[in-house]
Amino acid sequence: MNRPRQLALALPHTESFAREDFLPGPGNEAALALVDRWPDWPARAAVLAGPEGAGKSHLGAIWAQAAGARILAARGLGEANLPEALATGALLLEDLAPDERDERALFHLLNLVREHQAYLLITSRVMPVSLPVRIPDLASRLRAVPAVAMAPPDDALLRSLLVKLAADRQLALGEDVVTFLMARIERSFAGARVAIARLDEEAMRLKRPVSRALAAELFRTPDA
Repeated sequence: MNRPRQLALALPHTESFAREDFLPGPGNEAALALVDRWPDWPARAAVLAGPEGAGKSHLGAIWAQAAGARILAARGLGEANLPEALATGALLLEDLAPDERDERALFHLLNLVREHQAYLLITSRVMPVSLPVRIPDLASRLRAVPAVAMAPPDDALLRSLLVKLAADRQLALGEDVVTFLMARIERSFAGARVAIARLDEEAMRLKRPVSRALAAELFRTPDA
């Protein structure tokens, strides 16, 4: 008879978005340099583009703190809340996606940023030129916004990311576990997050420490 599977409690954990906790690497150095050089920007608006979990929100939070910026999800931007969005003179617009956006509001926002000499930082998973846009003037405005692409992590950054994500959950990740995961997980920011979350949840469910043995149980190769 199979014993019922014990559920792990989803305990809250906090991911640090402090400047000293950002992990620099070849794929994000240009984006980090852009944030660090504010307000000496080539334009009043800028875009950070990269895959999920690349650190866009972390860099955005660093910039928002320095600039005193308000933070707004791009899907929540509307013409009615434009004055409020720029009330502090700076806005972080998070996750501008190909869908779920108000094109007219975005067009007016870019115009207001220029007219009021405000600052705008946009995060997106795609470069602005890749966004399908129906309003020609908005397409022109987006093409003119300087954009920095953030690349997937190299080996050194991925190793550091695994350790940091584990530390955010109060987990001590041994070098043997890191090496094991590096060879088996999806080599991306999102893959690292999923792997650490699975390890944490399974360790809590089984009331076992995070170890190479536990990782081997969770991340078996097809021929293992």
